[in-house]
Amino acid sequence: MNKKLISVLLLFIIFVYPACAKRESEYYKVTEIHDGDTLTIVKDSFLGILVKTERIRLIGIDAPELAQEPWGRKAKNHLKKLIRESSWLVKIELDVQQRDKYGRLLAYLWDKNGNMINYMMIRDGYAMVYTIPPNVKYAEKFVEAQRVAREEKRGIWGEGGLKEKPSDWRKANPRN
Repeated sequence: MNKKLISVLLLFIIFVYPACAKRESEYYKVTEIHDGDTLTIVKDSFLGILVKTERIRLIGIDAPELAQEPWGRKAKNHLKKLIRESSWLVKIELDVQQRDKYGRLLAYLWDKNGNMINYMMIRDGYAMVYTIPPNVKYAEKFVEAQRVAREEKRGIWGEGGLKEKPSDWRKANPRN
């Protein structure tokens, strides 16, 4: 190949291909699970090299805090299991408000089989409904999932379940 063709191909790879590759329906690689409702994805990479990550807070759910043993750890492990079953790849869906006061991206996450991970965390009993307007797109689905989880005594709703809502626990144990 001549040098001019190589230069054109290199410019295409550097400037054009990344712009074409990022679409809303694209899967993003999860790199870390922080707790039962927060994780980190790779937002941008170049030739396999991590360029930018994004911390994501799952919309509409509230999982036990890590210090709320054993349920904080169990919720984190369940989210990790759901993400692992999707080969660590998720689709992102945003709602009206896109960031919280901590700068985290607020999102609904979808696995490779088209299942919403937020919903599954509630349905499986590892998180509870935590709706903050204006992000209410799936609020009714979440309420129904929680009703079923409670009736079936799944996870935090079962015997020896969660003693205190995560939101109440945070009020009693504020961050420094």
